[in-house]
Amino acid sequence: MKIYNTLTKKKEEFIPLEEGKVRMYVCGPTVYNLIHIGNARPMIVFDTVRRYMEHKGLEVNFVSNFTDVDDKIIKRANEEGIEAGEVAKRYIEECKKDMAALNVKPATKHPLATEEIGGMLEMISHLIEKGYAYEKNGTVYFRTRKFKEYGKLSHKNLDDLQSGNRSLLVTGSDEKEDSLDFVLWKPKKEGEPAWESPWSDGRPGWHIECSVMSKKYLGDQIDIHAGGEDLVFPHHENEIAQSEAANGKEFARYWMHNGFLNIDNKKMSKSAGNFFTVRDIAEKYDLQVLRFFMLSAHYRSPLNFSADLMEAAKNGLDRILTAVSKLKLLLENSKEIELTEEEKTLLERVHKLEEKFDNAMDDDFNTADAISAIFEIVKESNSHLNENSSKEVVTKVKESIESLCDILGIITEKEEELLDSDIESLIEERQLARKNKDFKRADAIREELLQKGIILEDTRQGVTWKRA
Repeated sequence: MKIYNTLTKKKEEFIPLEEGKVRMYVCGPTVYNLIHIGNARPMIVFDTVRRYMEHKGLEVNFVSNFTDVDDKIIKRANEEGIEAGEVAKRYIEECKKDMAALNVKPATKHPLATEEIGGMLEMISHLIEKGYAYEKNGTVYFRTRKFKEYGKLSHKNLDDLQSGNRSLLVTGSDEKEDSLDFVLWKPKKEGEPAWESPWSDGRPGWHIECSVMSKKYLGDQIDIHAGGEDLVFPHHENEIAQSEAANGKEFARYWMHNGFLNIDNKKMSKSAGNFFTVRDIAEKYDLQVLRFFMLSAHYRSPLNFSADLMEAAKNGLDRILTAVSKLKLLLENSKEIELTEEEKTLLERVHKLEEKFDNAMDDDFNTADAISAIFEIVKESNSHLNENSSKEVVTKVKESIESLCDILGIITEKEEELLDSDIESLIEERQLARKNKDFKRADAIREELLQKGIILEDTRQGVTWKRA
């Protein structure tokens, strides 16, 4: 299995630190709003990496955090007149719902930054003792130049950063010894959550959070650190500096980064009006279509999201699901008879396509080529299997498609469509729950219907619904 390592800029054979086990850390979202489709890409990509490694018999300790203290969370809390912790808690729950709908497996551990403050104070103190950090008026900074290998991940030169590329500099302040130094701890401002520390009542800088959570749940050294391409600098670069300065050893062996997601060839942004949450997409498509779309391109490639490309993904996924449904029907009517020579040859071709799938995934998780192998098995199935085929060949081809889809997190079971009467019954139950002020149950029913592709709209005339 080969992985493209951002650190070395080349594909390398994957050799875990401990045979048969993988320690993997993926930077999770900052929870101040519903997750958008840009957040969904690394979730789907690295969930698929994990699934493939588990398919290969590796035991994956997969840690992915929630950043639950941040300027954006505090801003949202102040706007709503509630505690920052309430905002974070709400959106962690919403994020978990979206992850489940995308068929992203829960991490082995989802640590929260606010629950790991003690470890952060410990690491910062250790960095000060070693001369890698210093305190000024309650703020603690990391001495970037003291870490001689700074820039090794992003391949940026410190002097270049200093001399004009101001957009690349991390938080600036006159109190720093050097403009390139970054914050490990900052004093609280009015209306912000804060924790006691030897330097000031305040909160950690973003970068130290991941270093500490990775160390606690995976150890000083890990196999894979992953996230979006936008995190290479400064976030991951700073994580390396802190972790390696504190622990005295290489932090992560392999660094994996997924490419950017654009909308109709433009950068996604609220101001451009092309910003989509996962929930927005769920109103038009089953989220399995979004997952299939994301995996139809190589994870390191930039990915362009558009209505046409989503329709193409929907059609492609439908081809696979229809083939599996057809095989189920054939299975119900097929007979226990000897395999014919043609069927034996067909199974040999299917086996070669399974190998093609594995070869694609072994080559830096090339899901695009892996999906093309599944399509070829579907084509073999559609062309050669019928009501006269033996039960054995139908079973084996069906299991082949299902198992390969499962590795990609693609669900091949088509959900039974809800009857109109069932929908009306659930809407009535929701109305009764709202009347009784049981808003939790009312929201749960709305969510249940949304997951099944039913969109509700509350109007003055009553509740209307439509299928996505």
